[in-house]
Amino acid sequence: MTAWATLIAVEDGSISLDDLIDDRGCTVRHLLCHAGGYGFDNPTPIVSPERKRIYSNTGYDLLAAYVAEFVDMDFAEFMAEALFSPLGMISSALVGSAAKDVHGTLDDVCKFAAELREPTLLARETYVNATATQFPELEGVVPGLGSFSPCPWGLGPEIHGAKHPHWMPERASGSAFGHFGGSGTFLWVDPPTNIACFALTDREFGEWAIDAWPRFGEAVLEEGRSA
Repeated sequence: MTAWATLIAVEDGSISLDDLIDDRGCTVRHLLCHAGGYGFDNPTPIVSPERKRIYSNTGYDLLAAYVAEFVDMDFAEFMAEALFSPLGMISSALVGSAAKDVHGTLDDVCKFAAELREPTLLARETYVNATATQFPELEGVVPGLGSFSPCPWGLGPEIHGAKHPHWMPERASGSAFGHFGGSGTFLWVDPPTNIACFALTDREFGEWAIDAWPRFGEAVLEEGRSA
């Protein structure tokens, strides 16, 4: 959701994907796809940009601060105005870090999933770019799952690619994209089947999710294909 709001700011001309975030050459694009070289939760860069895919909460907090500077409002307010309100996500709010603290309901996630299937807030070209792998040669780590080479990621969503084992169903296409959170939540979209799957829980991500989510996703795909 933070990535989507950032891309809306790109489309309205407030910022650009190529804007520099720091003096190391890190750009908005790098931060969106976790290629900026920042650690998971550390403001000190670990490597130079475009060297490794490092999932970074810090990067998304930096993004939110950068967007807020150029839209002349707090990022939480901008997200509510640019994303939640037009999609009718009346129960959702950013209540802390832009990397992890959106609170909302399953009904609102359903509305966002519909946006991810058929965008209404982004131009088609932006949507295609956002859901395509950026810097496809990069290796990296998916937190809680392990290292992958390559480790495909879009401008916000993780791309399934050939990762195995994975939290998305094995039979999902390589172009499937989505995200999961440490709070035990996930959302993915499989473009060839136009199926979206999502869940909210208050059970911290762990082995149970790695076991349950792919099996649940397989059942959803099977049901969708036979409908």
